[in-house]
Amino acid sequence: MMLRRGFILFLPRLVGLLVVACCSVSIVYMLACTPKGDNQQLALPRVHGPTAKEGYEAILQEQEEQHHNYIISLKKQIAQLKGELQGRSEQLNNVRDQYPYPLDIRLDHSNPEKAQANLLAFLRSQIDKAEVHSGIKLSTEYAAVPFESFTLQKVYQLETGLTRHPEEKPVRKDKRDELIEVIELAVGSLNNPEGGGNAKDRVYTASDFIEGIYRTEKDKGTLYELTFKGDTKHQFKKIVLFRPFGPVMKVKNENVNIADTLINVIVPLAKRASKFRQFMQNFREMGIQQDGRIHLTVVYFGKEQLNEVKFILENTSKSANFKNFTFIQLNEEFSRGKGLDVGARFWKGNNVVLFFCDVDIYFTAEFLNSCRLNTQPGRKKVFYPVLFSQYNPSIIYGHRDSIPSLEQQLVIKKETGFWRDFGFGMTCQYRSDFINIGGFDLDIKGWGGEDVHLYRKYLHSNLIVIRTPVRGLFHLWHEKQCLDELTSEQYKMCMQSKAMNEASHGQLGMLVFKREIETHLHRQKLSSKKT
Repeated sequence: MMLRRGFILFLPRLVGLLVVACCSVSIVYMLACTPKGDNQQLALPRVHGPTAKEGYEAILQEQEEQHHNYIISLKKQIAQLKGELQGRSEQLNNVRDQYPYPLDIRLDHSNPEKAQANLLAFLRSQIDKAEVHSGIKLSTEYAAVPFESFTLQKVYQLETGLTRHPEEKPVRKDKRDELIEVIELAVGSLNNPEGGGNAKDRVYTASDFIEGIYRTEKDKGTLYELTFKGDTKHQFKKIVLFRPFGPVMKVKNENVNIADTLINVIVPLAKRASKFRQFMQNFREMGIQQDGRIHLTVVYFGKEQLNEVKFILENTSKSANFKNFTFIQLNEEFSRGKGLDVGARFWKGNNVVLFFCDVDIYFTAEFLNSCRLNTQPGRKKVFYPVLFSQYNPSIIYGHRDSIPSLEQQLVIKKETGFWRDFGFGMTCQYRSDFINIGGFDLDIKGWGGEDVHLYRKYLHSNLIVIRTPVRGLFHLWHEKQCLDELTSEQYKMCMQSKAMNEASHGQLGMLVFKREIETHLHRQKLSSKKT
């Protein structure tokens, strides 16, 4: 009963709300549907006026014309877009016919003749695209691709790095073979000119070659211009050759799972407890916390600072709950090769990636993945990264108070360091490959030489050696001591490394001319006071 009475009392209110809602909708509908002119709202014809019907018909006709014109405009735009699309498609097809897509060349096994013709057309098109017959507009002077020059015996090059010289004999076999092939081809072209009806008595040889220049556009090919002696003193023969690069071809497409790939970081050490403390901070953050698939083997020589080093290692183990480490102590003279060899052979688990490391190295978690991805067991692949070596921060940043934190120093710029392309000590390889290659030469004592010896072993084998700069591996600056006990060759290598480590060419020059600079600044200061 109570529910029924409540419903009866609520019913009039509900009806009133519905009436108000209907009125509101009607008003909104009339406002929305009222016809408008171009600039102002059209007046509604009076319902009882004589022109009411004609007025509505005129309004409807006008709106119909507007819609009709709008539809015509849209159709014109669609037709125009279709025409442009068809034109672009024809242009694209013409380009494809002229320069066939590399995959068409590679995949069209059903028609070898067509594939060969397409490949030749593509290679010829590389000449047209390269800067051979005419120059191209460049944005800055740094965009120009420079030439390098060569003779029968020497190559004169701009990009020398630290292991090559401005003038040198071609050491790499591929570069040597390349230049020999080009000279022989040019000599053959001179002795067999195209369309030469009259045979000449002179026979050109490589001894007639004076010099050549060459440059490579990485996506197009290599241009060679060779100059030979002519018939007289002031006459020369010039041959222009071009080695076009072929289309890119897919070699492999595979999934690589490194989730269970463990890395054993082996560090040989003697004294240097403060450096080991810094190394363990890096190891804890990058190796333990971020990566987590890592083992540490420390091979310690001697007893001096032994307890301090052990304390640092045990403290990291407790605070980070890290148990994957091995500590080996040898009571003998420090030998880097011996320490790494002992650490590698001490491992008794499954085949593992070995990362030979030093205590003054900083690595990132990304580098550890690069270490995994660029090694392959079974005498297949080893990784020799080129690390970035830090200059002396006191020289780079001036006063010691202005030296930033270590993480802020780790930037790859020519003012802060250099690619250590003469160093081969930091390397990643599977333990099985290291054992099979014969390990280190244990007759080498002290500093240097053992890493180059191992590197040459790998080069003389059938393994692929991956040698590349990596952005996540740094050699931290430290003052280098070259001991008198080193052999003459080791001492020379040590001093060269010491000189390279201090600063860039420009920064060392500023130190050499420091007094002249200070004198100049002092004179400027005096002259400004007089004025």
